[in-house]
Amino acid sequence: MPAGDAYPFLRAATTAVRHHTRAQPDPDTATTPAADRLHLDTLHAHLTALHLLVDRLAETTRPERPASGRHLATAHARLWQAADAVHDAFHLLPARESSAGECRPEHLPEGPPVLTICQRHLAASHSVRRKTTTATLAVPAP
Repeated sequence: MPAGDAYPFLRAATTAVRHHTRAQPDPDTATTPAADRLHLDTLHAHLTALHLLVDRLAETTRPERPASGRHLATAHARLWQAADAVHDAFHLLPARESSAGECRPEHLPEGPPVLTICQRHLAASHSVRRKTTTATLAVPAP
């Protein structure tokens, strides 16, 4: 299989993110609507999926290539930081019936989905706590 065809779903996801980014109006020339909860929920799902993928790649790479494994572990921590920030932003957006910052899926404007952003975030946080120290997460990205 040619190298370009090895990961078609990952390439398709990357293409979709690029398309979405290009479809957003330029903030310098147009009025860009603010992110809404649905947008951030979807972005959080993407980040946590990438987080899991990089975690698995780091685990399988580390024994054979320790230096590459360490870099992937750093990427794993940075993806968690990004997902955590998106989760926090989600809760700072105006919400009906619940106070901002409170993790209460039953009060989401769209109703409680099967897997809410908070449930997804909690599941991802278990992986982070098992494999990452608080000190590592406190280091700002370069």
